[in-house]
Amino acid sequence: MSAARARLVAVLSHAVLLWWAALVTVPIVWTFLASVKSEREIFGDAWSPPASIRLDNWARAWEQAHVGRYLFNSAVVVTCGTAGTMLFGAMAAYVLARYRFRGGRIVHALFVAGLALPVYLVLTPLFFVVRNTGALPLVGPFIGLNTHGGLVLVYIAFSLPFTVFFLTAFFGTLPETVAEAAFVDGASHTRVFFQIMLPMARPGVVSVTVFNVLGQWNQYQLPLVLLPSDRDRWVLTQGIADISTTAGYDADWGALFAALGMAIIPMIVVHALLQGQIRRGLTAGAFR
Repeated sequence: MSAARARLVAVLSHAVLLWWAALVTVPIVWTFLASVKSEREIFGDAWSPPASIRLDNWARAWEQAHVGRYLFNSAVVVTCGTAGTMLFGAMAAYVLARYRFRGGRIVHALFVAGLALPVYLVLTPLFFVVRNTGALPLVGPFIGLNTHGGLVLVYIAFSLPFTVFFLTAFFGTLPETVAEAAFVDGASHTRVFFQIMLPMARPGVVSVTVFNVLGQWNQYQLPLVLLPSDRDRWVLTQGIADISTTAGYDADWGALFAALGMAIIPMIVVHALLQGQIRRGLTAGAFR
């Protein structure tokens, strides 16, 4: 490639990245700006600074709209869902990547096929499956409708295909000699996985963990179907939607944007703390 063409490609790529950054950043900045305005200012000049900082919007969202409770519920569900997804997904990916057994390719293909399944197509049968699961003795009250346990299990099921697909390629890049040396020293398969191979795969695991946290944190359709009536168990996306729908045109817009800000901040913090490992994980997993 000539120098002139290389410069043109660099300019075009930077222009696209700047356009994409603006497309993502502008709505976030406007959301935080609107969260400290009065309703008259929100529907006035969109980018004008507020006459005074309205922190009472955040207080109303936290107390009156119960966003604090919904935020806690989301944190519990996403933590449990992500932990389960990474545990089962990493174990399955490790076996599919490092061991050869009859039917292994078919199992891997089934996981990959799960990526093509839109969640919207299975909402109705999923509702009945979870409802019927709630009728089981002993475990039913913990994994049926209107339970966080049922939502966590569904989150794990829908997050496993991507997790297994990504980590299978990543585990395939790790050196065989390290595992062989551990086996020679008498380590079991379980010990080799948890104490040797899993720490070596940390960049990939962290990358997939962040993607799963983002996906489960922003999920709305699944909680809407599986937590239909018990408001005390609602997650954050349901609570934010409720602010804008219960009162119709009289919705508390200041509190609504404040609630959106509360939902955005944790994800910004997670990405800011782990962005370096995300880049390393995506780069390492690209080569097999």
